[in-house]
Amino acid sequence: MFDTEVINTDISEKLAILGAAAKYDVACTSSGVDRAGRKGGVGSTVASGICHSFAADGRCISLLKVLLSNSCVFDCSYCVNRRTNDIKRASFEPRELADLTMQFYRRNYIEGLFLSSAVIRNPDYTCEQMIKVLEILRNEYRFMGYIHAKAIPGADELLIRRIGLLADRMSVNIELPSQKSLQLLAPDKSKEKILNPMRTIQRSITESRTELVRYKSAPRFAPAGQSTQMIVGASPETDYQILTLAAALYRGYGLKRVFYSAYIPMVESRNLPALTTKPPLLREHRLYQADWLMRFYEFEPSELLDEKNPNFNPFVDPKCSWALSHLDRFPVEINSAEYETLLRIPGVGVKSAKKIVAARRSGPLDFEGLKKLGVVLKRAQYFILCKGKAMEGVRLSRESILRGLMSDRSMQLLDGLAGEQLSLYDNETVTRADVIKCLTGQM
Repeated sequence: MFDTEVINTDISEKLAILGAAAKYDVACTSSGVDRAGRKGGVGSTVASGICHSFAADGRCISLLKVLLSNSCVFDCSYCVNRRTNDIKRASFEPRELADLTMQFYRRNYIEGLFLSSAVIRNPDYTCEQMIKVLEILRNEYRFMGYIHAKAIPGADELLIRRIGLLADRMSVNIELPSQKSLQLLAPDKSKEKILNPMRTIQRSITESRTELVRYKSAPRFAPAGQSTQMIVGASPETDYQILTLAAALYRGYGLKRVFYSAYIPMVESRNLPALTTKPPLLREHRLYQADWLMRFYEFEPSELLDEKNPNFNPFVDPKCSWALSHLDRFPVEINSAEYETLLRIPGVGVKSAKKIVAARRSGPLDFEGLKKLGVVLKRAQYFILCKGKAMEGVRLSRESILRGLMSDRSMQLLDGLAGEQLSLYDNETVTRADVIKCLTGQM
Protein backbone atom coordinates (compact mmCIF):
# COMPACT_ATOMS: atom_id res chain seq x y z
CA MET A 1 0.00 0.00 0.00
CA PHE A 2 1.03 3.59 -0.51
CA ASP A 3 2.42 5.32 2.53
CA THR A 4 0.07 8.27 1.96
CA GLU A 5 -3.27 9.52 3.19
CA VAL A 6 -5.52 7.22 1.17
CA ILE A 7 -9.29 7.48 1.47
CA ASN A 8 -11.13 4.16 1.78
CA THR A 9 -13.21 4.58 -1.33
CA ASP A 10 -14.16 2.29 -4.16
CA ILE A 11 -12.56 2.61 -7.57
CA SER A 12 -15.24 4.91 -8.96
CA GLU A 13 -14.78 7.44 -6.17
CA LYS A 14 -11.01 7.33 -6.59
CA LEU A 15 -11.53 7.96 -10.29
CA ALA A 16 -13.81 10.92 -9.55
CA ILE A 17 -11.21 12.48 -7.23
CA LEU A 18 -8.12 11.78 -9.31
CA GLY A 19 -9.77 12.47 -12.66
CA ALA A 20 -10.87 15.90 -11.43
CA ALA A 21 -7.38 16.56 -10.04
CA ALA A 22 -5.84 15.85 -13.46
CA LYS A 23 -7.87 18.47 -15.34
CA TYR A 24 -5.21 21.14 -14.88
CA ASP A 25 -2.72 19.22 -17.04
CA VAL A 26 -3.08 20.19 -20.70
CA ALA A 27 -3.00 17.23 -23.09
CA CYS A 28 -4.49 18.42 -26.38
CA THR A 29 -1.74 17.58 -28.83
CA SER A 30 -0.88 15.30 -31.71
CA SER A 31 -0.01 11.79 -30.58
CA GLY A 32 2.89 11.83 -33.02
CA VAL A 33 2.90 8.04 -33.45
CA ASP A 34 1.17 5.70 -35.87
CA ARG A 35 1.77 2.29 -34.29
CA ALA A 36 -0.84 -0.14 -35.60
CA GLY A 37 -2.24 -3.07 -33.66
CA ARG A 38 -0.24 -6.30 -33.61
CA LYS A 39 -1.14 -9.94 -33.21
CA GLY A 40 -1.40 -10.72 -29.50
CA GLY A 41 -1.62 -7.01 -28.58
CA VAL A 42 -4.53 -4.80 -27.59
CA GLY A 43 -5.27 -1.39 -29.17
CA SER A 44 -3.25 0.90 -31.43
CA THR A 45 -2.30 4.57 -31.70
CA VAL A 46 -4.16 5.19 -34.96
CA ALA A 47 -7.66 4.13 -33.98
CA SER A 48 -10.54 6.59 -34.30
CA GLY A 49 -12.83 8.01 -31.65
CA ILE A 50 -10.28 9.78 -29.39
CA CYS A 51 -10.45 13.22 -27.74
CA HIS A 52 -7.73 15.19 -25.92
CA SER A 53 -5.15 13.98 -28.43
CA PHE A 54 -4.89 13.40 -32.16
CA ALA A 55 -3.69 10.44 -34.20
CA ALA A 56 -1.06 10.83 -36.90
CA ASP A 57 -3.79 10.98 -39.56
CA GLY A 58 -5.56 13.83 -37.75
CA ARG A 59 -8.33 11.85 -36.07
CA CYS A 60 -9.28 12.75 -32.52
CA ILE A 61 -8.58 10.20 -29.78
CA SER A 62 -9.87 10.03 -26.19
CA LEU A 63 -7.59 9.48 -23.23
CA LEU A 64 -8.20 8.43 -19.66
CA LYS A 65 -6.68 11.49 -18.03
CA VAL A 66 -5.95 10.75 -14.40
CA LEU A 67 -3.49 11.11 -11.53
CA LEU A 68 -1.98 8.07 -9.86
CA SER A 69 -2.32 10.00 -6.58
CA ASN A 70 -3.16 13.49 -5.37
CA SER A 71 -1.37 13.00 -2.02
CA CYS A 72 1.58 15.32 -2.51
CA VAL A 73 4.60 16.04 -0.32
CA PHE A 74 5.28 19.30 -2.20
CA ASP A 75 3.64 22.59 -1.24
CA CYS A 76 3.37 24.59 -4.49
CA SER A 77 1.17 27.61 -3.76
CA TYR A 78 -0.74 27.48 -7.06
CA CYS A 79 -1.52 23.73 -6.95
CA VAL A 80 -4.82 22.33 -5.69
CA ASN A 81 -3.02 19.13 -4.60
CA ARG A 82 -0.33 20.77 -2.43
CA ARG A 83 0.16 19.16 0.95
CA THR A 84 -1.29 22.06 2.99
CA ASN A 85 -4.57 22.16 1.05
CA ASP A 86 -7.57 20.59 2.79
CA ILE A 87 -8.97 18.35 0.05
CA LYS A 88 -10.05 14.73 -0.31
CA ARG A 89 -7.04 12.51 -0.96
CA ALA A 90 -6.92 9.28 -2.92
CA SER A 91 -4.36 7.02 -4.56
CA PHE A 92 -4.55 4.17 -7.03
CA GLU A 93 -2.58 0.99 -6.64
CA PRO A 94 -0.70 0.41 -9.94
CA ARG A 95 -2.75 -2.74 -10.59
CA GLU A 96 -6.02 -0.87 -9.96
CA LEU A 97 -5.20 1.84 -12.49
CA ALA A 98 -3.93 -0.61 -15.11
CA ASP A 99 -7.10 -2.70 -14.77
CA LEU A 100 -9.28 0.41 -14.92
CA THR A 101 -7.55 1.54 -18.13
CA MET A 102 -8.15 -1.83 -19.78
CA GLN A 103 -11.80 -1.91 -18.67
CA PHE A 104 -12.37 1.53 -20.18
CA TYR A 105 -10.61 0.50 -23.37
CA ARG A 106 -12.64 -2.69 -23.77
CA ARG A 107 -15.85 -0.70 -23.32
CA ASN A 108 -14.68 1.64 -26.11
CA TYR A 109 -14.57 4.65 -23.77
CA ILE A 110 -10.91 5.46 -24.47
CA GLU A 111 -8.01 4.69 -26.78
CA GLY A 112 -5.17 5.76 -24.52
CA LEU A 113 -3.92 6.97 -21.15
CA PHE A 114 -2.63 10.32 -19.89
CA LEU A 115 -0.87 9.53 -16.61
CA SER A 116 0.47 12.03 -14.10
CA SER A 117 0.77 12.10 -10.33
CA ALA A 118 1.35 14.23 -7.29
CA VAL A 119 4.71 13.54 -5.62
CA ILE A 120 4.20 10.54 -3.34
CA ARG A 121 6.95 10.28 -0.69
CA ASN A 122 9.60 11.53 -3.15
CA PRO A 123 10.09 11.86 -6.94
CA ASP A 124 11.83 8.48 -7.31
CA TYR A 125 9.12 6.54 -5.49
CA THR A 126 6.44 8.28 -7.58
CA CYS A 127 8.19 7.34 -10.84
CA GLU A 128 8.55 3.74 -9.67
CA GLN A 129 4.78 3.50 -9.08
CA MET A 130 4.05 5.03 -12.50
CA ILE A 131 6.45 2.55 -14.12
CA LYS A 132 4.56 -0.33 -12.49
CA VAL A 133 1.31 0.88 -14.09
CA LEU A 134 2.90 1.14 -17.53
CA GLU A 135 4.68 -2.20 -17.24
CA ILE A 136 1.42 -3.98 -16.39
CA LEU A 137 -0.27 -2.34 -19.40
CA ARG A 138 2.53 -2.92 -21.90
CA ASN A 139 4.00 -6.25 -20.79
CA GLU A 140 1.11 -8.10 -19.16
CA TYR A 141 -1.92 -6.80 -21.05
CA ARG A 142 0.03 -6.10 -24.26
CA PHE A 143 -1.65 -2.69 -24.53
CA MET A 144 -0.49 -0.98 -27.74
CA GLY A 145 -2.54 2.23 -27.35
CA TYR A 146 -1.23 5.75 -26.86
CA ILE A 147 0.28 6.62 -23.47
CA HIS A 148 1.37 10.09 -22.37
CA ALA A 149 3.32 10.05 -19.09
CA LYS A 150 4.46 12.97 -16.95
CA ALA A 151 8.04 12.84 -15.69
CA ILE A 152 8.50 13.92 -12.09
CA PRO A 153 11.04 16.76 -11.55
CA GLY A 154 13.94 15.57 -9.38
CA ALA A 155 13.60 11.88 -10.26
CA ASP A 156 16.62 9.71 -11.04
CA GLU A 157 17.72 9.66 -14.69
CA LEU A 158 17.40 5.87 -14.95
CA LEU A 159 13.75 6.04 -13.88
CA ILE A 160 13.03 8.73 -16.50
CA ARG A 161 14.59 6.47 -19.14
CA ARG A 162 12.45 3.50 -18.05
CA ILE A 163 9.26 5.56 -18.38
CA GLY A 164 10.32 6.77 -21.82
CA LEU A 165 10.68 3.20 -23.10
CA LEU A 166 7.08 2.47 -22.04
CA ALA A 167 5.33 5.73 -23.01
CA ASP A 168 4.68 7.32 -26.41
CA ARG A 169 5.05 10.91 -25.22
CA MET A 170 6.63 12.38 -22.11
CA SER A 171 6.35 15.80 -20.56
CA VAL A 172 7.91 17.74 -17.71
CA ASN A 173 5.90 20.73 -16.55
CA ILE A 174 8.10 23.79 -16.20
CA GLU A 175 5.08 25.47 -14.53
CA LEU A 176 6.52 28.95 -13.89
CA PRO A 177 8.58 31.02 -16.34
CA SER A 178 11.43 32.04 -14.01
CA GLN A 179 13.59 30.71 -11.17
CA LYS A 180 12.47 33.62 -9.00
CA SER A 181 8.80 32.65 -9.33
CA LEU A 182 9.63 28.98 -8.69
CA GLN A 183 11.39 29.90 -5.44
CA LEU A 184 8.43 32.01 -4.37
CA LEU A 185 5.54 29.73 -5.36
CA ALA A 186 7.10 26.25 -5.64
CA PRO A 187 9.96 26.09 -3.11
CA ASP A 188 10.32 22.30 -3.50
CA LYS A 189 11.13 22.67 -7.20
CA SER A 190 14.01 24.34 -9.01
CA LYS A 191 14.99 25.19 -12.55
CA GLU A 192 17.61 22.41 -12.62
CA LYS A 193 15.24 19.75 -11.23
CA ILE A 194 12.87 20.53 -14.11
CA LEU A 195 15.44 20.94 -16.90
CA ASN A 196 17.48 17.84 -16.02
CA PRO A 197 14.65 15.40 -16.91
CA MET A 198 14.08 17.41 -20.10
CA ARG A 199 17.74 16.93 -21.05
CA THR A 200 17.52 13.22 -20.24
CA ILE A 201 14.44 12.83 -22.43
CA GLN A 202 16.01 14.82 -25.27
CA ARG A 203 19.25 12.79 -25.19
CA SER A 204 17.36 9.50 -24.98
CA ILE A 205 15.14 10.40 -27.96
CA THR A 206 18.22 11.30 -30.03
CA GLU A 207 20.01 8.09 -29.04
CA SER A 208 16.91 6.03 -29.80
CA ARG A 209 16.59 7.51 -33.29
CA THR A 210 20.27 6.80 -33.98
CA GLU A 211 19.85 3.20 -32.85
CA LEU A 212 16.75 2.74 -35.00
CA VAL A 213 18.76 3.72 -38.08
CA ARG A 214 21.22 0.92 -37.30
CA TYR A 215 18.83 -1.67 -35.81
CA LYS A 216 15.23 -1.83 -36.97
CA SER A 217 14.15 -3.69 -33.83
CA ALA A 218 15.80 -1.24 -31.39
CA PRO A 219 13.46 -0.03 -28.60
CA ARG A 220 11.83 3.34 -29.24
CA PHE A 221 12.10 6.01 -26.58
CA ALA A 222 9.10 8.39 -26.35
CA PRO A 223 8.55 8.30 -30.14
CA ALA A 224 6.06 11.18 -29.97
CA GLY A 225 8.63 13.44 -28.28
CA GLN A 226 8.21 15.63 -25.21
CA SER A 227 6.17 18.67 -24.23
CA THR A 228 5.81 21.04 -21.26
CA GLN A 229 3.32 23.40 -19.68
CA MET A 230 3.58 26.92 -18.26
CA ILE A 231 1.07 28.60 -15.97
CA VAL A 232 0.11 32.07 -17.19
CA GLY A 233 -0.95 34.74 -14.73
CA ALA A 234 0.17 33.28 -11.40
CA SER A 235 3.45 35.21 -11.50
CA PRO A 236 4.44 38.63 -12.88
CA GLU A 237 6.38 37.55 -15.99
CA THR A 238 5.40 39.29 -19.22
CA ASP A 239 4.29 37.67 -22.45
CA TYR A 240 7.70 38.53 -23.90
CA GLN A 241 9.49 36.62 -21.12
CA ILE A 242 7.15 33.63 -21.51
CA LEU A 243 7.51 33.52 -25.29
CA THR A 244 11.30 33.92 -25.13
CA LEU A 245 11.49 30.96 -22.74
CA ALA A 246 9.24 28.89 -25.01
CA ALA A 247 11.46 29.62 -28.01
CA ALA A 248 14.55 28.57 -26.02
CA LEU A 249 12.85 25.31 -25.02
CA TYR A 250 11.94 24.53 -28.62
CA ARG A 251 15.50 25.17 -29.77
CA GLY A 252 17.41 23.70 -26.83
CA TYR A 253 15.30 20.69 -25.90
CA GLY A 254 13.54 19.77 -29.12
CA LEU A 255 10.07 20.07 -27.57
CA LYS A 256 7.06 19.19 -29.68
CA ARG A 257 4.75 21.59 -27.86
CA VAL A 258 4.73 24.19 -25.12
CA PHE A 259 1.30 24.50 -23.51
CA TYR A 260 0.05 27.65 -21.80
CA SER A 261 -2.46 27.31 -18.97
CA ALA A 262 -4.35 30.33 -17.65
CA TYR A 263 -4.01 30.43 -13.86
CA ILE A 264 -7.27 29.69 -12.04
CA PRO A 265 -7.31 31.28 -8.54
CA MET A 266 -8.26 28.59 -6.04
CA VAL A 267 -6.62 29.60 -2.74
CA GLU A 268 -5.94 32.77 -0.79
CA SER A 269 -2.25 33.72 -0.81
CA ARG A 270 -0.38 37.01 -0.67
CA ASN A 271 1.90 35.68 -3.44
CA LEU A 272 -0.95 34.84 -5.81
CA PRO A 273 -3.67 36.82 -7.63
CA ALA A 274 -6.83 37.42 -5.61
CA LEU A 275 -9.57 34.80 -5.68
CA THR A 276 -11.82 37.26 -7.50
CA THR A 277 -9.32 37.53 -10.38
CA LYS A 278 -10.62 35.94 -13.56
CA PRO A 279 -8.39 33.42 -15.40
CA PRO A 280 -6.47 35.26 -18.17
CA LEU A 281 -7.99 33.16 -20.94
CA LEU A 282 -7.53 35.80 -23.64
CA ARG A 283 -3.86 36.12 -22.72
CA GLU A 284 -3.51 32.33 -22.93
CA HIS A 285 -5.14 32.44 -26.36
CA ARG A 286 -2.73 35.13 -27.62
CA LEU A 287 0.26 33.09 -26.43
CA TYR A 288 -0.99 30.05 -28.33
CA GLN A 289 -1.37 32.19 -31.46
CA ALA A 290 2.15 33.55 -31.04
CA ASP A 291 3.49 30.05 -30.41
CA TRP A 292 1.93 28.99 -33.71
CA LEU A 293 3.64 31.90 -35.47
CA MET A 294 7.02 30.84 -34.08
CA ARG A 295 6.65 27.20 -35.04
CA PHE A 296 5.09 27.55 -38.50
CA TYR A 297 5.53 31.14 -39.70
CA GLU A 298 9.22 31.68 -38.89
CA PHE A 299 8.62 34.53 -36.42
CA GLU A 300 11.06 35.22 -33.59
CA PRO A 301 9.81 36.37 -30.15
CA SER A 302 11.72 39.65 -30.59
CA GLU A 303 9.67 40.40 -33.73
CA LEU A 304 6.37 40.02 -31.91
CA LEU A 305 7.27 41.70 -28.59
CA ASP A 306 10.11 43.58 -26.94
CA GLU A 307 11.05 45.21 -23.65
CA LYS A 308 9.08 48.37 -24.50
CA ASN A 309 5.99 46.42 -25.58
CA PRO A 310 6.20 43.22 -23.49
CA ASN A 311 2.55 42.07 -23.66
CA PHE A 312 0.23 41.18 -26.51
CA ASN A 313 -2.50 43.42 -27.82
CA PRO A 314 -5.76 42.04 -26.39
CA PHE A 315 -7.88 43.30 -29.28
CA VAL A 316 -6.14 41.82 -32.34
CA ASP A 317 -4.12 38.66 -32.85
CA PRO A 318 -0.28 38.80 -32.75
CA LYS A 319 0.14 38.56 -36.52
CA CYS A 320 -2.21 41.47 -37.18
CA SER A 321 -0.54 43.40 -34.37
CA TRP A 322 2.88 42.82 -35.98
CA ALA A 323 1.56 43.92 -39.38
CA LEU A 324 0.09 47.11 -37.90
CA SER A 325 3.51 47.90 -36.43
CA HIS A 326 5.20 47.30 -39.81
CA LEU A 327 2.89 49.05 -42.26
CA ASP A 328 5.98 50.23 -44.15
CA ARG A 329 6.27 46.66 -45.49
CA PHE A 330 2.75 46.68 -46.90
CA PRO A 331 0.82 46.43 -49.14
CA VAL A 332 2.41 43.35 -50.76
CA GLU A 333 1.86 42.41 -54.40
CA ILE A 334 0.39 38.92 -54.11
CA ASN A 335 1.53 37.84 -57.59
CA SER A 336 5.23 38.43 -57.01
CA ALA A 337 5.88 38.21 -53.26
CA GLU A 338 8.19 35.42 -52.06
CA TYR A 339 6.79 32.60 -49.94
CA GLU A 340 8.42 33.94 -46.74
CA THR A 341 6.76 37.33 -47.35
CA LEU A 342 3.36 35.74 -47.97
CA LEU A 343 3.57 34.07 -44.54
CA ARG A 344 3.77 37.51 -42.91
CA ILE A 345 0.45 38.68 -44.36
CA PRO A 346 -2.50 38.47 -41.92
CA GLY A 347 -5.12 36.09 -43.27
CA VAL A 348 -2.61 34.04 -45.27
CA GLY A 349 -1.76 30.71 -43.67
CA VAL A 350 0.91 28.14 -44.45
CA LYS A 351 -1.38 26.12 -46.72
CA SER A 352 -2.81 29.13 -48.55
CA ALA A 353 0.70 30.58 -49.05
CA LYS A 354 1.79 27.35 -50.74
CA LYS A 355 -1.37 27.35 -52.87
CA ILE A 356 -0.70 30.95 -53.95
CA VAL A 357 2.85 30.10 -55.06
CA ALA A 358 1.55 27.11 -57.05
CA ALA A 359 -1.53 28.84 -58.54
CA ARG A 360 0.19 31.97 -59.83
CA ARG A 361 2.41 29.87 -62.09
CA SER A 362 -0.68 29.44 -64.26
CA GLY A 363 -1.50 33.14 -64.32
CA PRO A 364 -2.02 36.23 -62.13
CA LEU A 365 -4.37 35.96 -59.17
CA ASP A 366 -7.22 38.31 -58.28
CA PHE A 367 -9.09 38.75 -54.99
CA GLU A 368 -11.79 36.24 -55.92
CA GLY A 369 -9.10 33.69 -56.73
CA LEU A 370 -7.41 34.28 -53.38
CA LYS A 371 -10.67 33.64 -51.57
CA LYS A 372 -10.99 30.27 -53.32
CA LEU A 373 -7.46 29.40 -52.17
CA GLY A 374 -8.43 29.88 -48.53
CA VAL A 375 -7.07 33.38 -47.92
CA VAL A 376 -9.07 35.23 -45.24
CA LEU A 377 -9.70 38.46 -47.12
CA LYS A 378 -11.34 40.07 -44.10
CA ARG A 379 -7.81 40.42 -42.71
CA ALA A 380 -5.60 40.16 -45.77
CA GLN A 381 -7.36 42.86 -47.82
CA TYR A 382 -5.58 45.66 -45.94
CA PHE A 383 -2.11 44.32 -46.66
CA ILE A 384 -2.16 43.09 -50.27
CA LEU A 385 -2.39 44.20 -53.88
CA CYS A 386 -3.58 42.12 -56.81
CA LYS A 387 -2.17 43.18 -60.18
CA GLY A 388 -1.04 46.42 -58.55
CA LYS A 389 -4.47 47.37 -57.17
CA ALA A 390 -5.97 47.34 -53.68
CA MET A 391 -9.35 45.74 -53.00
CA GLU A 392 -12.18 48.09 -53.86
CA GLY A 393 -13.36 50.24 -50.96
CA VAL A 394 -10.40 49.43 -48.69
CA ARG A 395 -9.00 52.37 -46.73
CA LEU A 396 -5.35 52.02 -45.77
CA SER A 397 -5.06 54.42 -42.83
CA ARG A 398 -3.82 52.86 -39.59
CA GLU A 399 -7.05 53.57 -37.70
CA SER A 400 -9.34 52.22 -40.44
CA ILE A 401 -7.26 49.04 -40.70
CA LEU A 402 -7.38 48.60 -36.93
CA ARG A 403 -11.14 48.97 -36.78
CA GLY A 404 -11.53 46.59 -39.71
CA LEU A 405 -9.43 43.93 -37.99
CA MET A 406 -11.15 44.10 -34.63
CA SER A 407 -14.04 41.78 -33.78
CA ASP A 408 -17.51 43.08 -32.87
CA ARG A 409 -16.76 42.35 -29.21
CA SER A 410 -13.53 44.31 -29.42
CA MET A 411 -15.37 47.18 -31.08
CA GLN A 412 -17.72 47.33 -28.10
CA LEU A 413 -14.74 47.45 -25.76
CA LEU A 414 -13.14 50.12 -27.89
CA ASP A 415 -16.23 52.29 -27.68
CA GLY A 416 -16.43 51.77 -23.91
CA LEU A 417 -19.69 49.84 -23.98
CA ALA A 418 -18.51 46.81 -21.98
CA GLY A 419 -15.66 44.81 -20.60
CA GLU A 420 -13.04 44.70 -17.92
CA GLN A 421 -10.14 44.62 -20.35
CA LEU A 422 -10.29 48.41 -20.60
CA SER A 423 -9.51 48.79 -16.91
CA LEU A 424 -5.85 49.47 -17.62
CA TYR A 425 -5.78 52.49 -15.33
CA ASP A 426 -7.03 52.52 -11.75
CA ASN A 427 -9.87 54.96 -11.08
CA GLU A 428 -9.43 56.67 -14.45
CA THR A 429 -11.66 56.86 -17.49
CA VAL A 430 -10.09 55.25 -20.53
CA THR A 431 -10.94 57.28 -23.59
CA ARG A 432 -11.26 56.01 -27.14
CA ALA A 433 -8.12 57.93 -28.06
CA ASP A 434 -6.18 56.25 -25.24
CA VAL A 435 -7.11 52.82 -26.53
CA ILE A 436 -6.30 53.71 -30.14
CA LYS A 437 -2.85 54.94 -29.06
CA CYS A 438 -2.26 51.80 -27.00
CA LEU A 439 -3.28 49.50 -29.82
CA THR A 440 -1.25 51.25 -32.50
CA GLY A 441 1.90 51.45 -30.40
CA GLN A 442 1.83 55.27 -30.21
CA MET A 443 1.27 55.47 -26.45
